[in-house]
Amino acid sequence: MKICLAQINPTVGAFKQNAGKICKFIDTARKRGAELVIFPEMSIVGYPPKDMLELFGFVENNLKALEAVKSSVTGISAIVGFVDRNVARRGKALYNAAAYIKNRKIVSRHYKSLLPTYDVFDEDRYFEPTHDVSIVTISGRKFGISICEDAWGADVVGPGTIHHKDPVECMIRQGAEIIINISASPFTIGKQDVRLEMLTGHAKRNNVPIIFVNQIGGNDDLVFDGNSLVINRKGIVVDRASGFEEDLLMVEFKGSDIISGMNKSKSVKKETRYAVGGSDIESVYKALTLGTRDYVKKCGFKKAVIGLSGGIDSAVTAVIAVKALGRGKVLGVTMPSSFSSKGSVEDSKMLAENLGIDCQVIPIKSVYNAYTKTLNGMFEGLPFDVTEENLQARIRGKILMAISNKFGYLVLTTGNKSELAVGYCTLYGDMCGGLAVISDIPKTMVYRLAEYINGRKEIIPTETIEKPPSAELRPNQKDGDSLPPYDILDGVLRAYVEESKDVSDIVEMGYGKSLVKDIIRKVDRNEYKRKQAAPGLKVTTKAFGTGRRMPLAQRYTR
Repeated sequence: MKICLAQINPTVGAFKQNAGKICKFIDTARKRGAELVIFPEMSIVGYPPKDMLELFGFVENNLKALEAVKSSVTGISAIVGFVDRNVARRGKALYNAAAYIKNRKIVSRHYKSLLPTYDVFDEDRYFEPTHDVSIVTISGRKFGISICEDAWGADVVGPGTIHHKDPVECMIRQGAEIIINISASPFTIGKQDVRLEMLTGHAKRNNVPIIFVNQIGGNDDLVFDGNSLVINRKGIVVDRASGFEEDLLMVEFKGSDIISGMNKSKSVKKETRYAVGGSDIESVYKALTLGTRDYVKKCGFKKAVIGLSGGIDSAVTAVIAVKALGRGKVLGVTMPSSFSSKGSVEDSKMLAENLGIDCQVIPIKSVYNAYTKTLNGMFEGLPFDVTEENLQARIRGKILMAISNKFGYLVLTTGNKSELAVGYCTLYGDMCGGLAVISDIPKTMVYRLAEYINGRKEIIPTETIEKPPSAELRPNQKDGDSLPPYDILDGVLRAYVEESKDVSDIVEMGYGKSLVKDIIRKVDRNEYKRKQAAPGLKVTTKAFGTGRRMPLAQRYTR
């Protein structure tokens, strides 16, 4: 039996487009001789649809799209993710569902049992969990069809799991010979290895092969990495699909044993394990590139504009934008003030030249002088301070937004996670924009990305990487005047934001108590800024965005 794993990139709510893509993959799988083709979770709908599920006609249109897909399933069978209605008079109105289709008919429907309600997930808001886990016979073999979180049941990956039941184990008890898991599992650093451990654990513990089909693509702040897998009953990865690319992976079974992987895609890498450690930077780079490309495309933009400061953050952002969109679709703008160094302007021009993008120079000195003159009466006798510094950032933000309005370009902000965490950024200034590309990337990781980008040849000027970071909003300003060294800052932020450690725990890691309390105080005080920030692409376990919900008005002290 030949089975294809269809790793696709759906768009939320684009039913006609998604159904067309699914039908195309079904046709290709049929031509390759497959008996079954499997698609990711909610492949008809796109994931996550959020409150669009509550819009009139949304669910009905998803069901109509499923009907269109169903009509194309001849000479092959298919498993497709969609949203189904709960016809019972109790519980939530909807199910997160999978349809097994054969000969243009839906043979069986399978519903998600475990509904995640942590981090970026909130499925219990919309869906009813099923309490009736069932298996299906396909070509004489008994398959268990699980949906994403259903594979993360109790005691699967250790004591940190939050579920009290294991749907996969329930399928095994019913006689399942092969387990299928259709997923929309977002990328975070290190998650692929945790996911692999979980899936191989199922295979070895239950002595069954595992087929894992994950979507790829960017939807808002989430990036889905694909990396679909076929694992034999011994827990060995037989074949895998591409990371961060659409792919159609074929595998052949004899009984419930895997004969061989049959993937003909040249883009598939045959690593024995997922990218971790030093190689995680490549995965992060690919995730940011895919997330940027899809956000721009799916939101209907064609080009992007970036403020180039001559610093490493804007340089890395520009490289990612060009990789995602192409050099002809990215505009760089450098806006020197009285405090900008000559090197910053030259470094920006050199970066633009290396990338092959247009770079416009728009000095802001005269605009800044007009602002300060206008405010002279109210500010008379008061010293230069952060107010005047922020004026420069806000002028630059307004210029970028004017370019966006005039030409329809999406403004990409360039702030990193370290700055956003402690409020070292300006509302309505450098925070202006439609997408914060590196807002989940700590400053130390920004440097690692720059080194990765320059691995083969110098794209980001060496001067940009080596010079001390500075906002250049006052004479001789350096980030170190306001912040601790970034390796120390990022260590504390990782412990507090991503690992939820308390002050005493972080101090035990070797950091000074007063430093830790000051950093935490800054993180808490600047929640209001982050609430108004552009959406950012999530790559760490805890990003500032959908998955971290903190009150603005609170007085909890640490």
